[in-house]
Amino acid sequence: MDKFKSIEEILDFAIKNEIRAAEFYEELSDQAKTKSMKETFEKFSKEERGHEARLKKIKQEGKFKASNKDIIDMKMSDYLVKSNPKGKMTYQDALILAMKREKAAYKLYKRLEKSAPTPDLKKIFKKLANEEANHKMNFEIEYDDFIYIDN
Repeated sequence: MDKFKSIEEILDFAIKNEIRAAEFYEELSDQAKTKSMKETFEKFSKEERGHEARLKKIKQEGKFKASNKDIIDMKMSDYLVKSNPKGKMTYQDALILAMKREKAAYKLYKRLEKSAPTPDLKKIFKKLANEEANHKMNFEIEYDDFIYIDN
């Protein structure tokens, strides 16, 4: 499927991405080399679970209504990250993958914010986008502090 055909598809896609993100951070937490990063990954996992719950609530309440014209050009491939964690990733690979995932999630929520028909929904998607951008920034700082200085 190249394009979203309904708002339900968009929300289902976003929910699945939040679930995958939470699971990804749980796996990274188990592999973390420091207590600080273990706690960071656990925190991000909990935040992604919170995003999942918010999106499920939006879908259940059916408050987000948009015409197909509003969403037809939101291509799913714009928000997919091709790589998944496999076995024992290096810490550098894990951070890079995390940054890519957060960037994709940010782009999705910014797109949803633009197409949201109500101010309340715009606010929700803006907040989700900002949280994903914050996650990405944290990973960039971690990368800079622990990986970049070694190269």
